[in-house]
Amino acid sequence: MTAPTELRTVRRPVRQDPADRRRALYHLASPVSVLTVGSGERLHGTTASTVTLVSRAPLLVGVVLRAGSSFARLAAAEGRFAINVLSGAQAEVADHFANGARPDGSAQFAGLAWTADSYAKAPLLAGALAHYTCRFHSVHTAGDSELLLGHVVRANAGDDQPLFSYAGELFAGSLYPAKEASAS
Repeated sequence: MTAPTELRTVRRPVRQDPADRRRALYHLASPVSVLTVGSGERLHGTTASTVTLVSRAPLLVGVVLRAGSSFARLAAAEGRFAINVLSGAQAEVADHFANGARPDGSAQFAGLAWTADSYAKAPLLAGALAHYTCRFHSVHTAGDSELLLGHVVRANAGDDQPLFSYAGELFAGSLYPAKEASAS
């Protein structure tokens, strides 16, 4: 039997401009998604550029949102939500749901083709690369953000190109295996 390892935090001064660190972190490419929730008669959507697989058993995804997110509160209250992973052709959809001046409720979905998920009652956007229907698992404060965890109860995917966030911009991506890219 081994004794538990004690973790000590050693704080050393950081000698780097915080702006340089932030600029470097913008070079993390990530798929862009629109999260949706159906809260009774009220629907809500928001753009997220940080969605990741957290656990395979149980199947959990994590979404990073700003602290105090109304989406996280609605997802917790409703107990379920959906993630629409956007295709490369949906940059306008990403911009729409990132705009704080968009209408509230179901009006924010006007002009968009969607169907309500049978379990979550949340909008599944037409043309999305993938849909994940989630049961609310938990939400955790992390610095100036919140980490929303969802248990994936249903998922489906298409064969289109993804929409990525990279260096503060949106990119429609064509994916090539690394071996093919380095051979050319």
